[in-house]
Amino acid sequence: MNVGDLAKPDFDRDPPRDGYPQPIDDVEVVTKILNRLVMDDEKHVVLLGHSSGAFTATMAARPELQVKSRREKGFSGGIIGIFYECGFLIPVGESVHSFFQPKDGSEAIIPPFCQFHNRGFEGLGSTKDGAKYFFNGLDDDTAKYYEGTLTASPPLTTVLDNDPYVSVPCAYLITENDLVLPPAYQESMIEMQGQRSGVELSVYRCGAGHSPHLTWTEGLVSVVEDFEQKAFNIGG
Repeated sequence: MNVGDLAKPDFDRDPPRDGYPQPIDDVEVVTKILNRLVMDDEKHVVLLGHSSGAFTATMAARPELQVKSRREKGFSGGIIGIFYECGFLIPVGESVHSFFQPKDGSEAIIPPFCQFHNRGFEGLGSTKDGAKYFFNGLDDDTAKYYEGTLTASPPLTTVLDNDPYVSVPCAYLITENDLVLPPAYQESMIEMQGQRSGVELSVYRCGAGHSPHLTWTEGLVSVVEDFEQKAFNIGG
């Protein structure tokens, strides 16, 4: 996207000719990597999805890339699990945007860390108070640095049409000091998926905010490794 001066971006410019980027664009990139790792190299893969990137991980874990379906066809390797790091567990048939918006036609919800520009939901939303919401747990200078790396996004409207929740072992890291996705929301999404038949969902917890990869790095690595071993024992 052309937002002009990156130091002072203009989020009110006309959208790109082909529209704003959407999660499906990320899925296409991830799928190319998975095809190489799984189809070509026959690796065992754990997908890790953070925040809205959880949607990308879920969408990309197609049946033909999962270890069980590959084994049934006589192939090695495949996706053995998905690890969600304070991620959005979006149900099939919903998008990130639709899932978090009212279904009764009432006024749209705009999170306190987000601001939309002249085009509203037809345009871009950018972050505000990013250091406070996204990077709590870091010292002020470091949090401000990472705040400067945040950019803008349109509402994420790609609809999920893949359901690996019921066919691949999953894990979820609840971040108990999360100001972006409070733990109550995380727990409700876990409950929603966990009550479905066939879902295997391990739950981990930590005292971090929305960026445990920055504030709880060694702990995150440890729980991912723990889940990877469990997932491999189940399906690898």
